[in-house]
Amino acid sequence: MSNLRFGSVCKGVIVGSFFCLNALSVSAASYQPTEQHSVDLSDGATVSSQPVQTSPFTASTEKPGAVVTVKLDEVVHPKLAGIGGAFNEIGGDAFMSLPEKNQKAVAEALFNPEKGAGLTVCRTAVGSSDFGLSEYSYSETADDYEMEHFSVERDTKSVIPFILAAKAENPGLRIFASPWSPPGWMKESGKMDGGRLPGKVDNPLNVLKSDPKIYEAYALYFSKYVQAYAKHGVTVERLLVQNETDMSPTYPGCNMLPEEMSELILKYIRPQFEKDGLETEIWAGTFRGRGGNARNDAAAFMKLEGRKAIDGLGLQYCRANITKALHTDYPEMPLMHTEGACQNGKNSMAQARGRFAEVAEWLYSGTENYCYWNMVLNETSKSAWDWKQNSLMIIDRESGEITYTSDFAPIALLSRHIRPGDQLLNVETSDDTPAIAVRSGERLVVFVQNDAETSVTKEINIVGDTVSVEIPARQLRAFVFTGAE
Repeated sequence: MSNLRFGSVCKGVIVGSFFCLNALSVSAASYQPTEQHSVDLSDGATVSSQPVQTSPFTASTEKPGAVVTVKLDEVVHPKLAGIGGAFNEIGGDAFMSLPEKNQKAVAEALFNPEKGAGLTVCRTAVGSSDFGLSEYSYSETADDYEMEHFSVERDTKSVIPFILAAKAENPGLRIFASPWSPPGWMKESGKMDGGRLPGKVDNPLNVLKSDPKIYEAYALYFSKYVQAYAKHGVTVERLLVQNETDMSPTYPGCNMLPEEMSELILKYIRPQFEKDGLETEIWAGTFRGRGGNARNDAAAFMKLEGRKAIDGLGLQYCRANITKALHTDYPEMPLMHTEGACQNGKNSMAQARGRFAEVAEWLYSGTENYCYWNMVLNETSKSAWDWKQNSLMIIDRESGEITYTSDFAPIALLSRHIRPGDQLLNVETSDDTPAIAVRSGERLVVFVQNDAETSVTKEINIVGDTVSVEIPARQLRAFVFTGAE
């Protein structure tokens, strides 16, 4: 039997990494199935702007196989933040190539909570990510320690309009941001990219200069960024100090040791934000935290003084045991997921079928959210450094054609029914397959997926009350129950 919980069961206290709340012991009779929502993930299936099919609940008369047991009084996370994805310059450029009518259609499909996917917790880059049109920062003048030439003008052409269009569809949209690299003049290498040398050797100069003047300037750079975006109508709620701290890639990046991040936050960024009266949260990361023979920067950071000055940890591409260990060791420290598996641009249904397990693993490991990577790419699906990755949508800048990819289907279903404020409930499955259960007031949603090529029947057990449900071949389904809180 698969047990997705990550701690001990109790009520009223925190034990290990399990949020043990005074959750209500709701009788099974108070929850009745009302609706079922599904997406088709079979090979060759077509994905539209509205991939989720909704129908009244219908119980199966077939004998069930596996059992999905929902533990109503075992709250894994008391308040989820939701599902989101990443804005980038390449996607913003493609978005802006569309006529206004089609821009609205795209924004509605991605962000509208009633008519679309309702993506809620989304990421953007401070300057160029690997999916910028090219490398750039907001401080292109060398040795501009006072940020006299600081400017986000380039972002006003695509990234900011895309975010504002999203906010028009979903006023509750939340934005977090991180740099891939400091401005080139702040680094020993003098450039934002080029962290990987010929022969796949890391460039030892791909680091921030160890100089108090640079640290002060970088803290001011972050403050100017938050204030500039606010003037354009975008509130950056969270700043994560460095994307993938242990990477020296060919694209923009910066190898930043935990000790350096700790000092930068504690002595420079936090004081600068307080001086400027900014409410933006400061999070450490984004850490890959892979463990083993690789650097586990997240665990190392949490042993340093800088942990006292942060609001949480951002994680991506790390094994579930690393995330669970952090949550167990530091149950008071919020964790967030910052980037989903980028894949290779094939946008296949096989890859889409893997998204459900990916989301379940992150949520049940202790993060408050799941953040997909590129929401929109252009017709090439390529970065400026010439490799392909997946996206939820592809926009052909010449023809204006909009293609909703395979990944959009499961992400749309999950985002529409895992909403901000939901409780994540413990769930067990007898066949070792992932499942998710969330609750908010009178609403309970149970997600199950069938990867097989034939239909299966499963039993959903809620405090001893059972119902048999059918999941057609290669479908992800959300079963909605309603009742008393």
